[in-house]
Amino acid sequence: MPLQLPEGSRFARRSASEGLPQKIFSEFEGLVEKIVVQGNRWALLEHFKAYFCGAIGAAHYRSSSESWANTDLMGYMAEASKTPELFLEAFYDACEALRAEGIYDLPDVALMNEILRDNNVPLEIAPPRLVRIEADARVPRPNPPPTLAEGASAIIRESLQRAEDLLSQNHPREAVQEMLWILESITTTFRGVTLSTGTIQGRYFNNIARELRTANRGTTLDRVVEWCTQLHGYLSSPTGGGVRHGMDLRNGTAISPEEGRLFCNLILSYVTYLMAEYTRLYPREPNCF
Repeated sequence: MPLQLPEGSRFARRSASEGLPQKIFSEFEGLVEKIVVQGNRWALLEHFKAYFCGAIGAAHYRSSSESWANTDLMGYMAEASKTPELFLEAFYDACEALRAEGIYDLPDVALMNEILRDNNVPLEIAPPRLVRIEADARVPRPNPPPTLAEGASAIIRESLQRAEDLLSQNHPREAVQEMLWILESITTTFRGVTLSTGTIQGRYFNNIARELRTANRGTTLDRVVEWCTQLHGYLSSPTGGGVRHGMDLRNGTAISPEEGRLFCNLILSYVTYLMAEYTRLYPREPNCF
């Protein structure tokens, strides 16, 4: 299915400064080079050229040689890069057309989005759509507390990346489920911590959350844990998010991509705060994760 662009982007007027950075253009150019060596190079260059010609409204004519096909393609790609949405539409659609043939090794959506994310391009491919990402929509990824073992820190980082990839691949429910797992796992770091009310004994999220709130009444930590608990309960309910205990097939509503992004960002902000609070309040506590 062709990529659907954000409303109005096909005819938007932009200055050259609003196009794709040279670095990201070069990365996509490199991806094309890795694809075209897998078969008839000239024919594959023409394949991509046809899509980029379409992106800028130019007629596609076969080049007189393989070398000229490469040169012409680079020119069309450079022109399309002035409008990032059209550039990404052309590249994605060209790859998907080849993917349908089942004989080429092609970059996946996660890699495309990683390139966009690493170069601060506020766009994300969420098939079948290309979506704009607001400037404040991406919550910075937290660094696990230094008190966590390196193995545990690596698990958290990998899970954060997995959630991001799932969102990019238009699997919001699975992405939120991954983030809930992170929230529950991070909460267990407080198990065994000594508080004014005693040592936290709970083994599961709700028990630990209750003990944390009891020991920190009236504080920001109290309020954040309350919000975490409410969101956790809503997402667990079959008639709420339907993530943890299944969805009520009669009365439940599946999570939309926009809701998935919202829930993931909310959970990530809570996780970031809990990590910081753990490090600040209990810097000498042993690793309990």
